[in-house]
Amino acid sequence: MAIVNGESGSHPTLIGSVQRALRLLEAVGAHADGAPAKQLARETGLPLPTTYHLLRTLTHEGYLRRENGVFVFGAAAESIGQAGARRRQRAHISEALAVAGRELGAAVYFAVYREGEVEVVAVTDDPARPPVEEWVDFRTTAHAHAIGKCLLAQLDDASRKEHLSRYPVQSITPFSVRSEDDLLHRLDTVRRGHVAYEHQEYALGTVCSAIPIQVGAAAATLAISLPAGELCRLRTVTDRLRKMAEATLTTLAFSISI
Repeated sequence: MAIVNGESGSHPTLIGSVQRALRLLEAVGAHADGAPAKQLARETGLPLPTTYHLLRTLTHEGYLRRENGVFVFGAAAESIGQAGARRRQRAHISEALAVAGRELGAAVYFAVYREGEVEVVAVTDDPARPPVEEWVDFRTTAHAHAIGKCLLAQLDDASRKEHLSRYPVQSITPFSVRSEDDLLHRLDTVRRGHVAYEHQEYALGTVCSAIPIQVGAAAATLAISLPAGELCRLRTVTDRLRKMAEATLTTLAFSISI
């Protein structure tokens, strides 16, 4: 009999032990305070010996743990749930940015500084207002774009110095900062004005701005980019972004686990 893509005929090949293990995980998840093996066996309709065997295996692999005679989710299962929650949270952020982008007529970005790196968490994807193409890694060029400058300005001196030791200032375009002293001077301006502006320093033909936002103790930012020909709109759009952040976007940003 021919087997195609793991299927025999029109019926998929299913692994019964995996199905039974999943039923047990579902049963455990239905009890906030956990449940004993005998109860889980009754609820899943599994023989008690099979239930014990699967529970031992799931516990060994970290998907369950036994506490005071009952089984509850272990770290491995919790990490799966957290990953799903993060995806949903990022989807909410992306939706909020899309609304903001349409209203502002700009590409909109949300970024954080995580574990020593610049991370763009979400960005709008509107063909009418395309985001900046990452032609040089955003992580290594924080000195050259508004997102990076806004994040660097929020760091303490030691963290900022450590970052620049790994990613030294270098010219990306003819408009980029050319020295660390020049960058540090600009970061002082960012801290005083609570906004970072950038005119074609990362990508020719593009102007950007970024505002700091509070996400716990982490450095975070909301940013926009416009074609260089719309430079006259940049400050107005930035002011509107700040108002929108205060109203809705910051609340959504807090939902990102960072």
